[in-house]
Amino acid sequence: MAMRDFIKQRGNRLAALFSLLVCLGLGHPVAAQIEPFVIQDIRVEGLQRISPGSVFAALPVGVGDRVDTVAVRAAAKSLFASGNFDDISIARDGGVLVVVVAERPSISEITIDGNKAIETEALLDGLKGAGLAVGQVFQRSTLEGMQLELQRQYVLQGRYDATIDSEVIAEPRNRVSIAIDVNEGTVATIEHINVVGNTIFSDDDLLDLFELKMGGWFSFFTSDNKYSKEKLTSDLETLSSYYLDRGYLQFNIDSTQVAVSPNKEEVYITANVTEGAKFTISEVGLSGDLVLPEDDLNRFLIVQPEQVYSQQLVTATEDYLTRRLGNEGYNFAKVTGMPE
Repeated sequence: MAMRDFIKQRGNRLAALFSLLVCLGLGHPVAAQIEPFVIQDIRVEGLQRISPGSVFAALPVGVGDRVDTVAVRAAAKSLFASGNFDDISIARDGGVLVVVVAERPSISEITIDGNKAIETEALLDGLKGAGLAVGQVFQRSTLEGMQLELQRQYVLQGRYDATIDSEVIAEPRNRVSIAIDVNEGTVATIEHINVVGNTIFSDDDLLDLFELKMGGWFSFFTSDNKYSKEKLTSDLETLSSYYLDRGYLQFNIDSTQVAVSPNKEEVYITANVTEGAKFTISEVGLSGDLVLPEDDLNRFLIVQPEQVYSQQLVTATEDYLTRRLGNEGYNFAKVTGMPE
């Protein structure tokens, strides 16, 4: 009789343990439920590098708490959110909450090969900032995300055929080494640059402003026909300044298209612009907190009525007034030209 009771009791405990594992193993609610119970103890299994204290700190429940299936699922989600585990099972063994974990491996080494345009130290700093560094927990999703980001950085340099491959090598004691192989490819050359919407200034006048050029006799030495997102951004700012300094206060670059040939070796750039009307200055005045006499400050107004509007002159006026106020001890003075 005692043996039957023992077997029955043991069977009930195993049934409760199995029932809870079934509930946790599925990604959606199931019919199987457990009766709420009070946690008398917590046992953690499967730890290698991570301390039990780290697990207890991540658990939203503790000894003495009354838990049910919902609370245990929430505890599993909380442990997953720590980023330290690949797999988690939580079960009940009588009054004991049993937490079985499979730790994510740690990174023992990172090697990078094939990179020249971007230095290895810079790449390692970027990986470290994303959470990939020697001694840290390895997460494949982080590595994949960094591969995509590195690919994007090469695209910004015009290296559209660059490829990034990585290999994760398992090592003893639940560690991995990461080998990253970079094929930087070649920088795409600029086949054509087109400005659309300009009528006041010719294409030749505007394209002469650009640092980026279409291929010429000296491009082999100057590399000015090699595409770069950074250089294009600078050229577009130069284009805007050119118009703003000549009175075209409403000038706008409506859109920019960068098309790449199927072989990823040529780039076609198109900038769509709206020139707007040409403005002259009708009146210049000072407003705000005039801590110095207005006659004194007026001496530093480079912009004058009847002048063609020039953003360069407005900026120079701001600088002169800021320096004048700084000489009087107003080191944090802010001067802003506001065209209306």
